[in-house]
Amino acid sequence: MFHPRGASLHLSPFISFSPGAGEDHDSGRPRIHVPLAAGVTRAASFQQPPPPPPPPHPGVDAVPRTQSSQRVGGRAPKSPSRRVPHEPRRGGGDEGSGAPPAEPGFRMRMVPRGGRLFLATCLGSLLVLVLYFQSVTKPEPVVKTGSRPGKSRRSPLQTLYNGDQQLELLAAQRSLHGRRELLEQACLSHTRKRRVLSPEDLKHLIVDDKHSLIYCYVPKVACTNWKRVLMVLTSDGRYTDPLAIPANEAHVAGNLRTLSEFSTPEINRRLRSYLKFVFVREPFERLVSAYRNKFTRRYNTAFHKRYGTKIIRQHRPDPEPEALEKGDNVTFHEFVQYLVDPRTQREEPLNEHWERVHSLCHPCLIHYDVVGKYETLEPDAHAVLGLAGVEGMLQFPTSGKSTRTDGNMAARFFKQISPFYQKKLFNLYRMDFLLFNYSTPEYLRTR
Repeated sequence: MFHPRGASLHLSPFISFSPGAGEDHDSGRPRIHVPLAAGVTRAASFQQPPPPPPPPHPGVDAVPRTQSSQRVGGRAPKSPSRRVPHEPRRGGGDEGSGAPPAEPGFRMRMVPRGGRLFLATCLGSLLVLVLYFQSVTKPEPVVKTGSRPGKSRRSPLQTLYNGDQQLELLAAQRSLHGRRELLEQACLSHTRKRRVLSPEDLKHLIVDDKHSLIYCYVPKVACTNWKRVLMVLTSDGRYTDPLAIPANEAHVAGNLRTLSEFSTPEINRRLRSYLKFVFVREPFERLVSAYRNKFTRRYNTAFHKRYGTKIIRQHRPDPEPEALEKGDNVTFHEFVQYLVDPRTQREEPLNEHWERVHSLCHPCLIHYDVVGKYETLEPDAHAVLGLAGVEGMLQFPTSGKSTRTDGNMAARFFKQISPFYQKKLFNLYRMDFLLFNYSTPEYLRTR
């Protein structure tokens, strides 16, 4: 049982000096009030020396103490029993209650009713404290996982920090731990202002209450497959194969809960006790991937109308009417001009597909336990599923793309960008390079 340090309970003393000067009014001796046994309603008062005995009073027998002057040869002579009066109790009442006499020079008085109530209250409070600390220190019930029926598991957060995993998981987690430390050091070095998160800041954090997971999704960093995996984990058997879930269904709002949907106390509880992870990617490779997907694919007409027409109108000299209407032929150079234009962020926030990771997931305000990377997606995803205890239940889908955007492809796109705009673009994404330990690309020309 947990015993809080410094906790103490002060009870009312049973024995106390009488109020006033603290001396007997007749003899000048100190008086002490001693509580009597249960059933005693009043206390007798005795003083030393005793007053001269009044006429005998029937009904009370007592043997007086022998005075020193009666001793003969060192022995006190025997004296026959005689009746002595019993001093009436103060305040009246019945006689013969059986209260034992106190020593001469002391006054006995019962504990008042208020004192007994106070004592009972104190003892009750002590019992409540004991029961409370037993309840708060009681371990949480063990959670069962679907992948290992009948066996208990730790929460993912406990598994990560207790380090009792298999050897292959430990090797992967050493790398994850190093990334987390680098992120914390970069936050201390490159951020100054701290602020309180708002619900709007938490819309990208997906919650899995069943497995105690929080995932911050970053578009163009395998977020579709991660959403598929979380739909399987939270579906209670409705989904079993992540790849069987259509990509557009994985992005439907409402299929997965976000942290912004909870109350403030519930948000804080989950942030403290759940495993929080995020996957990141080399910033310019992610940017080129977003451009290719949203502006060079004919089927993305919504992006063409929403962003393409605006970019062409603002950054293309003498645009053709058809381009202004459809917005389906935005060049990469025009896209970069749009991103670094000061008017862009004044008018509205950047779209999530090209917004900076540190603005989507707030890694310097939220302590992420795992920072995975797109460049090592497969082993990092396996490590996260192992921490969640579901590695035997499903596997993370592997990418089947044959034209994956890598550094070489990004370099080809950046050849058409002048050093002036390259430098502006690098400054825009500089924090993502610093926080997640990505070096400046070799193809970048900033002078």
